[in-house]
Amino acid sequence: MPNTYTQLYIHCVFAVKYRAAVIKPEWEDRLHKYITGIVQNNGHKMLSINSASDHLHLLVGLHPKQSISEMMQLVKGDSSEFINKEGLTKRKFQWQEGYGAFSNSRSQIDSVIKYILNQKEHHRKKTFREEYLNILKDYNIDFDEKYIFHELLD
Repeated sequence: MPNTYTQLYIHCVFAVKYRAAVIKPEWEDRLHKYITGIVQNNGHKMLSINSASDHLHLLVGLHPKQSISEMMQLVKGDSSEFINKEGLTKRKFQWQEGYGAFSNSRSQIDSVIKYILNQKEHHRKKTFREEYLNILKDYNIDFDEKYIFHELLD
């Protein structure tokens, strides 16, 4: 649409179903590139992407032609299909239902990018659950513990 100008920076976080630690270093770069393609093919700008073994972060410059929920549905659905078709995991791969999406100002972009790129080091000190709860609290988001990414109980 002509005369539409936006600056929308969205930090998205989502987990592997049951927070299973199945994202392996041997193929995570392929996954990151695949997801980057999904994001960019939908008119958005990938600013940063990284994962730990059980979750993924991305920072996107969002184009207003598509909602966050539509973008995330494509990212999660298409990347699950990619992982399964390529046989990258022993069992069927799925992302956990839901995601976190947090807006950032332009002045925060560099620190969010550094945060995302430093995921592996960050998770030597803090679990994903601790990290995610801290993000929700930092953004003053009301949440119900029963809907926070569930683990598979043995």
